[in-house]
Amino acid sequence: MPDEKLARAIRARTRRDILQMLCQKKKISVHEIAKELNITESSASKHLKLLYDLGFVNFENKPPEKLYSLKIKEIRELFRVYDKIIKKLREV
Repeated sequence: MPDEKLARAIRARTRRDILQMLCQKKKISVHEIAKELNITESSASKHLKLLYDLGFVNFENKPPEKLYSLKIKEIRELFRVYDKIIKKLREV
């Protein structure tokens, strides 16, 4: 996984919070994310779209909303790379 992809995924605090929420729940709606993080649904949707485009989340249509979930394999890779970065920072 390229470092740029990881950096984009975790750069914004809101995206890190969304990933954390998705780790705790199997599926969650934009409405639930927005309510929990005290952001607009539009903002939550934009962050989720970026995470989807980067390959970290899936969604399924359950009208009237979409339910988002983590792509487990990609998240494991994300944490593996993140751990490497943290270890390097501790060496400095």
